[in-house]
Amino acid sequence: MTYGSETWSLTMGLIRRLRVTQRAMERNEEIRRRTRVTDIAQRVANLKWQWAGHIARRTDGRWGLKVLEWRPRTGKRSVGRPQTRWTDDIRRVAGSRWREAAQDRALWNSLQKTYVQQWTSIG
Repeated sequence: MTYGSETWSLTMGLIRRLRVTQRAMERNEEIRRRTRVTDIAQRVANLKWQWAGHIARRTDGRWGLKVLEWRPRTGKRSVGRPQTRWTDDIRRVAGSRWREAAQDRALWNSLQKTYVQQWTSIG
């Protein structure tokens, strides 16, 4: 269920839908106890945080970091609130200089708990 979740823009709606799906699959607390499955929101947030650190620390010139920095120039903006970007929730926890923060693994790992906690407290 979490395949590719590192690349998702996390939103409260997405987390709610994932939790509903997880609970529908597990049916009751007895199945949860037996399988020892962690909360899906915690798992997805953890995977995304680890991937963000990995991408920020890359120095081999692959296009992953370039895609994050890319801003399309397409004339008019669409009406309404802008969609949540992949880095928005990371910036809320680590700040606008999150890529520099990711270089220090001790700091990055200490911020991970805060990041994961913000998504586990929802819903």
